[in-house]
Amino acid sequence: MKSTRLIIGALLLMHLATFNIMAQEKKITQTAGRTALGEFAPEFGRLNDDVLFGEVWNMPGLTPHDRSMVTVATLIGKGITDSSLQHHLEFAKQNGVTRQEISAMLTHIAFYAGWPNAWAAFRMAKDVWKEDATVESQLQAFQNEMIFPVEEPNEAYAKYFTGRSWLARVSDTQIPFANVTFEPGCRNNWHIHRAKKGGGQMLVGVAGRGWYQEEGKPAVEILPGTVIHIPANVKHWHGAAKDSWFAHLAFEVPGESTSNEWLEPVSDKDYNKLK
Repeated sequence: MKSTRLIIGALLLMHLATFNIMAQEKKITQTAGRTALGEFAPEFGRLNDDVLFGEVWNMPGLTPHDRSMVTVATLIGKGITDSSLQHHLEFAKQNGVTRQEISAMLTHIAFYAGWPNAWAAFRMAKDVWKEDATVESQLQAFQNEMIFPVEEPNEAYAKYFTGRSWLARVSDTQIPFANVTFEPGCRNNWHIHRAKKGGGQMLVGVAGRGWYQEEGKPAVEILPGTVIHIPANVKHWHGAAKDSWFAHLAFEVPGESTSNEWLEPVSDKDYNKLK
């Protein structure tokens, strides 16, 4: 029992370390200065792209998410509600600022930056996050179909997914597992759960309809209650059907020298063949 707890604890620490490293990998880059003013004002373009965004936006201490919130609040406080604010609202969304967060922030700073400034910012923000409003209502409806939570957007692993997903840690003790929610059409890249001994993964369908496929084999439909056993060192992918939200529980099987190897995305051509 003690050895099992030690193995599980080591797996959890490894996962958290991987999560932190991946969260730090995102680097802000910008080319707008050179694109818009490269010939007219090349030095300004360099300062904008290389210094402001290349250095200041990547300094430690604040995440890109937090820097976007600060920048938007500052612009509104100065009464700047032109294309600069529009750009930074769009940039804030790219940096993970949610519709609820921007709405709460604009409501708060309206009392300090001025009601007309807040109104102008709300009109822009409503358009920038328009698609999210639809997604969030659909996500809430889907959440009502299952007992497990949806929780936060799966930002740390977003670069390994086509489409949006959400990750909810259900348990971090004994055998850690999570509920992963996929929007319609979302799937993860081909990947392999490496292990010298043991390892692999088990999936249990929770709600909606999805797919699981091993390399060289036909895709298998996943419905609520479907159990998928994924051996270690087998190339595979899983995700939602084109026309359905989908959620599954993901159990990491303990093993020796375990790691995840992320590979190429599932091509649209192959995915769209699935019915």
